Amino acid sequence: MYISLIILVICSLAISILGILVFLRNPKLNSNRRFVVLSLAMVSWTAFNYLSDNSDSNVLLYTRLAFLAGIITIFTLINFLARFPNENVFIGNKLIRAHTYYTLALLPLMFTPYIVETVTVDNTVGHINTGLLYPFFLTYLLLAIVCMVSVIIKQFRATNSRSDRQQIKAITLGVGLYSLLAILSNVLLPLFINDWTSSRYGPAFALIFVALVAYTIVKHRLFDIRLVVVRSLGYTFAIAILAVVYSIASYSITKLISDNSESDFIYSGLNVVLLLLFGVSFSPLKLYFDKITSSLFYKDAYDPQQLLDELNKNVLTNVDVEPLLNQSTAIVRKYLKASYCSVELRETAYIQQRIIGESIKAFSDDDIVAIRALTPNINQRVIVADSIHEDHPKLHSILSKYDVGVIVRLAPSVEFKTEGIGHMFFGIKKSGNPYSKQDTDIISIISSELTIATQNALRFEEIEKFNITLQEKVDDATRKLRKTNEKLQLLDETKDEFISMASHQLRTPLTSVKGYLSMVIEGDAGELTDMQRKLLTQSFISSQRMVFLIADLLNVSRLKTGKFVIEAKPTNLADIIQGEVDQLAETAQSRNLELVFDKPSDFPELMFDETKIRQVVMNFMDNAIHYTPPGGHIAIRLKQTDKVIEYTVADDGIGVPKSEQHNLFDKFFRAGNARKARPDGTGLGLYMAKKVVAAQGGSIVFKSEPGHGSTFGFTFAKDKLELPNIATTAEIAAVGTKTTAANPK
Repeated sequence: MYISLIILVICSLAISILGILVFLRNPKLNSNRRFVVLSLAMVSWTAFNYLSDNSDSNVLLYTRLAFLAGIITIFTLINFLARFPNENVFIGNKLIRAHTYYTLALLPLMFTPYIVETVTVDNTVGHINTGLLYPFFLTYLLLAIVCMVSVIIKQFRATNSRSDRQQIKAITLGVGLYSLLAILSNVLLPLFINDWTSSRYGPAFALIFVALVAYTIVKHRLFDIRLVVVRSLGYTFAIAILAVVYSIASYSITKLISDNSESDFIYSGLNVVLLLLFGVSFSPLKLYFDKITSSLFYKDAYDPQQLLDELNKNVLTNVDVEPLLNQSTAIVRKYLKASYCSVELRETAYIQQRIIGESIKAFSDDDIVAIRALTPNINQRVIVADSIHEDHPKLHSILSKYDVGVIVRLAPSVEFKTEGIGHMFFGIKKSGNPYSKQDTDIISIISSELTIATQNALRFEEIEKFNITLQEKVDDATRKLRKTNEKLQLLDETKDEFISMASHQLRTPLTSVKGYLSMVIEGDAGELTDMQRKLLTQSFISSQRMVFLIADLLNVSRLKTGKFVIEAKPTNLADIIQGEVDQLAETAQSRNLELVFDKPSDFPELMFDETKIRQVVMNFMDNAIHYTPPGGHIAIRLKQTDKVIEYTVADDGIGVPKSEQHNLFDKFFRAGNARKARPDGTGLGLYMAKKVVAAQGGSIVFKSEPGHGSTFGFTFAKDKLELPNIATTAEIAAVGTKTTAANPK
């Protein structure tokens, strides 16, 4: 009797506490509520089974109630398994519906003689006399076993989660052992040996079911109440140790002061002191046991906030890709207790595909290509390898090959089927436990943060690589340009030599031609008709232009070789200008242009290179004549102040376009409208004019308005051109002064 009572109390307490903990964890879950109903049914069966064996009266009623509670326990067990471990998936079929109808039909028969007819008690042992429909009850048990096996198999096939499958295995073992031993002790042995003594021990086998459920709660997170169990153990151990110590101390104090007359007073005082000591010691003792239980049951435990803080610190201090990801994977691996952690980054414009971090095996290129092709088809950021076993067998096979527990696609969003910048691989846990929901939630946060940080680091890396590549290209282009420039310089020197040689060779015959034409025009060869004089005059002007062109070419060559020499001597600039005006007057008249020069009556002699300054003066006038339409006006002015002299040629011709004015004095440059008006120009006149003026210390005067004419000229400071006082004008004219302008600017 005492053994049965102990079994009753232990089983009832264990099952009740377990049911209450599961219900309190989440009362809204169907699986939790069904487990509570199962717990109540098992407690009821244990209680009625005890009463049927130990009651002096109503034995038949308690026996029938025990059979009834057994049927209800079996029915609730099957309904619990039908929604376990995923409450959103109900495994129901014709077999379960048949079992439900069978249960409803059998329940009313439990209170009739057809199942349990009578119960006789012989020497405190009850003997059950079964009724006519007892085989009907045995058939029910057989059908229940078939239903449980069918439900368990279907639930195992319906889930892809490694954790859920481990829970199913553990619960199956508990249910199987409990059902087998209970049926053996309460049904089969009494049936075959006609001895119902073993039935009183049947409820004890419920402890096997309770123990395996508790193991599954702690090991595989069944019902997610592991924390409650672990903390309850901490409280229990702390209270138990304090209770034992208090009892021993109190007993010892009682023995020591039992002979003292004031024993009651002393005993009470010491008890108060003990209670205070134990009250103070409870908290540290509980913390100690919490730590021990956590180390036993929470080997994979970690502080998520601490993980995120350390990861954020690393992200903020690293801007280079490889240090960022190497340290980040090390931090994540340490906290999540993963066997390894690595990141695969796809190729960029400057760097090939790479894997950063640790890995157990080196990923092959073919497998990486397959992973990159398959993961965008899964609309998840965090992919647990065990959860894709059936839906994506190829990807699951690749991940299993490298012991990958979780893979994360590093993409800004999972809504678009994009490859992203790469993948993050988490090896299976060192403890062998599956990744929990907390783990996957943390991994999702980590992957989002690392995606942004890695994208920024990749941009920084691309900028660095671009700068390096750009510098290499610049260096290469510079080398090519240097070689090309050397070739061009050589060609330019060859050209200058050719121009110099050709100019010298052309100048001699042109001088002869010009001289003979001058003699003929002046009548040395006889009288000329007007037509002959006109034609010869045009020929003389053309030859004069050729002489000036050759002079320009020679001067350009001399500038290049540093032989451009200014031979300054006293020169009357007003006379030079007047002479050029006289020579060009006929040309201006032929073009119906008004050429006006108001020669100053008193203009001092200044130090000029007469030949070169004459060429400048003539060039400005010649341009004005050729670029001014018929009927236009050309005003030539020469004026002086105490400090400067200024020469200008102003026309109302075609002008120079604004966009081309900055290039006007470049070598060989001609404005677009000038090329149309005078196709035979060389672009050397203004270039040489600027060089001559600059070589003698002057400045060019230029302003132009397209369509409204231009003004060209120069200014000089008088003090730079004044005659020296150390010699007479005649001596200076005889000797002259020479200045070499090497590449004047």
